[in-house]
Amino acid sequence: MMLAISSLPHTWILDLDGTLVEHNGYKIYGKDRVLPGIKKFFEQIPSADYVLILTARKEQYKAETEMFLEENGLRFDKILYDMPVGERILINDRKPSGLEMGISINKTRDARCDLFINIEKNL
Repeated sequence: MMLAISSLPHTWILDLDGTLVEHNGYKIYGKDRVLPGIKKFFEQIPSADYVLILTARKEQYKAETEMFLEENGLRFDKILYDMPVGERILINDRKPSGLEMGISINKTRDARCDLFINIEKNL
């Protein structure tokens, strides 16, 4: 899947379990497992962008979670722990130019990530 985005700085809001790493892998196997395609996806995120990760994990797993992400090259600016397990709802505006400022992508849990970022200068 190709994601066409503007050249403006972005905020990435990413779920952790089932999206970036195997759902409950840290409980089942005693450690996390990065899902296929995720490292390649992270390599495409511009370095100036802000990466916010959300998780329902308890904050007691903070140290090992953050160490695992860092060891695997999955950079982040902030992780919010203890999030509710229900839907995540994004509401944002549209710029006067028509640029949609909110983008939402739902992927199948634990599925490979084949998302390619295309930064378009004319957006």
